[in-house]
Amino acid sequence: MKSWLAAAVLLLAAVSASAQQRTRLQVYTTLEVENIADFKKAFEAENRDIEIVWLRDSTGVVTAKILAEQNAQRGDAIWGLAVTSTMLLKERGLLDPYAPNNLAALKPSFRDPADPPSYVGMEGWVAAVCFNTVEGEKLGLPKPASWFDLLDPKFKGKIVMPHPASSGTGYFHVSAWIQTFGEEKAWAFMDRLHENIAMYVHSGAQPCRLTAAGEFPVGISAEISAAEVRHKGAPVVGLLMKEGGGWEMDTAAILKGTKNPQAARRLMDFAASRKANELYATFVSQVAMPGIASTIPDYPEGVAESMIKNDFAWASANRARILAEWTRRYEGKAVKKN
Repeated sequence: MKSWLAAAVLLLAAVSASAQQRTRLQVYTTLEVENIADFKKAFEAENRDIEIVWLRDSTGVVTAKILAEQNAQRGDAIWGLAVTSTMLLKERGLLDPYAPNNLAALKPSFRDPADPPSYVGMEGWVAAVCFNTVEGEKLGLPKPASWFDLLDPKFKGKIVMPHPASSGTGYFHVSAWIQTFGEEKAWAFMDRLHENIAMYVHSGAQPCRLTAAGEFPVGISAEISAAEVRHKGAPVVGLLMKEGGGWEMDTAAILKGTKNPQAARRLMDFAASRKANELYATFVSQVAMPGIASTIPDYPEGVAESMIKNDFAWASANRARILAEWTRRYEGKAVKKN
């Protein structure tokens, strides 16, 4: 009996020591909670000596935190941040370049062209309008087919949109309109759109969720959010506008000054792996590795064709200027943060 008890004590001590020896890797992300739970489970299954601790917030908040911390950040790495923000961090010298083992298998458009790269792409999400067909019919609203259809006075007070300073989705809409229409026409478009906006919210997915709840008939958002609420039974369709739309790409990167460089590199290896890309494909259709089919139900058709030729470098370089102008014009309808 005593020998059995002694063995049990030794085993518990060994397990405790092993747990204490695990490297705690603090990782910034903006992705949805249910998705990052799958990422953590899959990564830790292959890297049992590393524990991911998520630092999750919106795109604007994560970007601002890393910029403010300037090499004294809490985090070690990024796994899920918009590329326009990641490029800004690279410009400020806040990333540690690293080439993941599987780099050559990724699409060239889904990686930093530098050698070694400062970041790699994961997946992309694309502009869409979430339209509640039941509420739209009640209100006599036509399904929009063009961005300019949303300027119809019938939509006054019936549209919600993500705030571009808080949300990567919000920013890619604004930067895409400027790239597509030109500066003058884009700001004129947004001036008129603003008249129909009920409020600007601080999440890219929230406009679709508000639309699904019937609070507003129209939400400017992304195709993945439209598919999500439709799959859950909401009478919402994800509409792609005929002019095409903006899109963003989530990225993974190592933060300069990490105290756990080896663990962070293993995270990057996994983030660029086939296994990780298969996980990305469970919630988006456009992933970094070719040949991986998405099985997302209720997904809008023609998404790849609707993606504009997005100049991420321009969008990143002009982000501060664009957001300052947008805030000057439209901040009055932004939801107040708690």
